[in-house]
Amino acid sequence: MRQFLVKIRPIEGFAKVAQTFLTILIPVGVLFLIKLGFYQLAFSLVLLSKWRMVSVKPRFWAANIRANSIDIIVGLSIVSFMLRTSNIQVQIFWVVVYALWMIYLKPGSTLRLISVQAFIGMILGLTAVYLSWGGASLFILTIVTGLICFVSARHFFDAFDEPYSRLLSYTWGYFGAAMAWLLAHLLIYYGFLAMPALLLGSLGYGIGTLYYLDHHSKVTKIIKQQIVFIMIALVILVISFSKWGDRFI
Repeated sequence: MRQFLVKIRPIEGFAKVAQTFLTILIPVGVLFLIKLGFYQLAFSLVLLSKWRMVSVKPRFWAANIRANSIDIIVGLSIVSFMLRTSNIQVQIFWVVVYALWMIYLKPGSTLRLISVQAFIGMILGLTAVYLSWGGASLFILTIVTGLICFVSARHFFDAFDEPYSRLLSYTWGYFGAAMAWLLAHLLIYYGFLAMPALLLGSLGYGIGTLYYLDHHSKVTKIIKQQIVFIMIALVILVISFSKWGDRFI
């Protein structure tokens, strides 16, 4: 019996344009709410845009929240950046950054894009925390820093099907919390970057790069030595140019 195959062309044109338009409305809506002075609603809009996380049975909520945690961190961080300035051009810049994140970076599913997502989420999250909550208690800074580091590491390692993903994520989260507890006693800022964010971002990028290259069997002894040397040199450089570093030593 002859089988007839019918090819159905996927609907992409109008649906894709409509989806992109609705996606762009989120960062534009955030800016609109900020200009109206509804700051809490601006943060709420980011959370409401993730309504599909809880549109399933409750037993899937935890997994969905974990899968969307980096996107939530990026969105809330960008809103906090927009709140810190009244310059409309800077705010529009962040609107564009958020739109590019949602349209191009967030949907990415390759190992490279997921690695970039994890790093962006961590550095934006830590930067926003220390810019907005720099005067918060040491306990809060330690807990939030550790949580952001844990979530970023889990997002990164899960993409590689790492059997020790949870253990490595907890280890990085603990390290981030320890760094926050150690460095947040007297915060030093380099422009808009606090020392914990700068050091954790640099070390996280170096360690993540080593893991990524090793996963693809591209890491050599020379490359490993170069990356480790750069990380150590950066840590020494940051501490050397801070008055707090002299006090600590």
